[in-house]
Amino acid sequence: MALKKSSKYGTDFLKENMMGPNSIKILEEMAESLKIEKGMRILDLGCGRALTSIFLAKEYDVTVFATDLWISATENYERIRSMGLEDKIIPIHAEAHDLPFANEYFDLAICVDAYHYFGIEENYLTDHFAPPVKKGGQIAVAVPGLKKEFTDGVPAELQPYWIEDMSLTLHSRDWWYDLWKKSDSVSIQECKELNCLEDAWQDWLSCDNDYARRDIGMMEAEGGNYYNLVSIIATKS
Repeated sequence: MALKKSSKYGTDFLKENMMGPNSIKILEEMAESLKIEKGMRILDLGCGRALTSIFLAKEYDVTVFATDLWISATENYERIRSMGLEDKIIPIHAEAHDLPFANEYFDLAICVDAYHYFGIEENYLTDHFAPPVKKGGQIAVAVPGLKKEFTDGVPAELQPYWIEDMSLTLHSRDWWYDLWKKSDSVSIQECKELNCLEDAWQDWLSCDNDYARRDIGMMEAEGGNYYNLVSIIATKS
């Protein structure tokens, strides 16, 4: 698929800062269903090394609050400043259950490749992710997932690579839809499988780090049979 905006970013810069499947390709595809307008305030939760925040600020001329727990605000600020975006991106160090934002502060909230670590909790969306978004604003999440739930246990070919928490975090599109449907805070706009799965994963597997190298065998064993990228977009009620 042709993702023109994300293709402008240098391979070296991306490979140096990716923490999983190429997040800006995932975001660009997801953005086709988002109303992003100049000057918006956007929450980028679980932003990692702020690639998605940089992409949003550069491509859409918005203000982004780049929020992460694992990467310090100072480290992200240095990266943001190197891109000349210090007036557009505010780095925040925060845990997902303790977000330091006013209610109804953001026009849009996104979370790419991180929501599955905390958003699997039944009340997370209602209690934590939806409150900072304005009524009528959008909430958009993309997560690694499964084509369908493993009702008979983890397939044998995946078991050598399976980490215990993956059974908690990896779910199907239908599972995520059913979870979000329980929330009175949002109305679901779309819940779908993203087309950029193969491209986003290939970019990650070509990175020179131990985590990416560890995933090569897993993706070869998976063979396109089980994994998915799930996008879910909702409007704040």
